[in-house]
Amino acid sequence: MQGHRSPGALQRFVAMHSATRNRFSVPSHRRAAQTIRYHRLEAFEA
Repeated sequence: MQGHRSPGALQRFVAMHSATRNRFSVPSHRRAAQTIRYHRLEAFEA
């Protein structure tokens, strides 16, 4: 992860990142295990 110069900068980054992730990621309990494994393998290949 990138280095942050102050705790405030880190807090702003984490707040924005978590809000974005919560909006665009699909909860794991709504996906099949096979689908999760497939996407994980694709991510490792990339």
